[in-house]
Amino acid sequence: QVQLVESGGGLVQPGGSLRLSCVASGSIFSINVMGWYRQAPGKERELVARIFTSDRIVYADSVRGRFTISRGNAKNTVFLQMSNLKPEDTAVYYCNAASNTNYWGKGTLVTVSS
Repeated sequence: QVQLVESGGGLVQPGGSLRLSCVASGSIFSINVMGWYRQAPGKERELVARIFTSDRIVYADSVRGRFTISRGNAKNTVFLQMSNLKPEDTAVYYCNAASNTNYWGKGTLVTVSS
């Protein structure tokens, strides 16, 4: 089992920045990839960014160039640095860790509004 805890969400004005953090605990040795997904009201959950143990990174087209995913030195932490935020980035952001099973955090709300 893997437990994920997110932090760092909040209210930010358009053009602003936020940094999300996710800490994994439990059977972290089994994790192949960690990442961030988001779900806006009335929409399906979508991929934001993923980072594999090989350091390969995948970004959604909508965030490429504005968001940066990275891992902490301890390898059980993943960050999402979000810059130039837009109102359409408003969503609940979920941390994900995948091995043979998908694990999810409870989510953290990001609201981009003036």
